[in-house]
Amino acid sequence: MNLGVDKPKAAIVAIDLHRGHLDMEVATMPTSPEVASRVIAANKRLFTWARSVGIPVVHLLTQYRDVQEIASNPFWRTRAEDPKATRKNVLRHNIQGMPGVTIMPALYDPTRDLVVDTKKRYDCFLGTDLDFTLRAHGINTLLITGVNTNSCVLATTTAANVRDYSPVIVEDCVETMDGPALHEAGLLCIKTAFGFVLDTDAIIKLGVFGTATDAQAA
Repeated sequence: MNLGVDKPKAAIVAIDLHRGHLDMEVATMPTSPEVASRVIAANKRLFTWARSVGIPVVHLLTQYRDVQEIASNPFWRTRAEDPKATRKNVLRHNIQGMPGVTIMPALYDPTRDLVVDTKKRYDCFLGTDLDFTLRAHGINTLLITGVNTNSCVLATTTAANVRDYSPVIVEDCVETMDGPALHEAGLLCIKTAFGFVLDTDAIIKLGVFGTATDAQAA
């Protein structure tokens, strides 16, 4: 399969795999328990493989200093005013110090993984050092996972595309709190115009990402 680059050098960009979405005890904008269980298991499998072949895992973590940083977005304020909106808790989500502002422990290896914890909007590149971090490590291909397919994953894939990365969405490792129709719509938008959509089995089978030597050296 042609990924559009001569020699892919990949990193996983793991978006908002945090307790604020995936831990039902503290989540302020939760997925369903079934979705959380499925996406955690799928990402754990992918990350275990990636680390074994020397592919870095970069976690993007949404975190706000205060409510004003959230409420400065005009559309988000309208979600907070709509009691039927899936995102009605947006003004109470992932403020610094809340328990939700923690990567799910099963998915985080503090000895190897990188963390970018200044994400404040759907686009993971906006206002963060993600682009610098990727280019400093010679990355040209992004294996994108996380929550939500139809917002942060879609926006970040679009941003990666216009920055001339080769984005690959790992289909079994992305999900949304907004329901299956919007999950599928997000994937359709991506595969039509912005990037590739492959599942973990297909990515491993390609055999073009990572090396055992890299893994031993990491």
